[in-house]
Amino acid sequence: QVQLVESGGGSVETGGSLRLSCVASVHFPRNNVMGWFRQAPGKEREGVAAIYIEENIPRYMNFTKGRFTVSQDKAKKTVYLQMNNLKPEDTAMYYCATGLIWINPLGPAEYEYWGQGTQVTVSS
Repeated sequence: QVQLVESGGGSVETGGSLRLSCVASVHFPRNNVMGWFRQAPGKEREGVAAIYIEENIPRYMNFTKGRFTVSQDKAKKTVYLQMNNLKPEDTAMYYCATGLIWINPLGPAEYEYWGQGTQVTVSS
């Protein structure tokens, strides 16, 4: 069992920045992927970014367009999502998740463990 706790959300104005953190209760399994997802009211949960723990390879959804960066600190059992140049459409609850991903690291289906989420609100 893996517990994930997100933090770092908040309210910012358009163009602002936030850094989200996701702390795991155990050291990341070597073959796992850590993913970031978001869900806005009335919308489905969508992928944002992911990182392959062992290879340290990131994956991003197109809408991040270089604005977001995913990184990890294995010693701290923490994955980060640095978000710059935030837009009102980035407003959502942001979740981290982990699992053994075989097909799509930016889709939620294969992820096994999820955090409770942290709210990001971007005002215009």
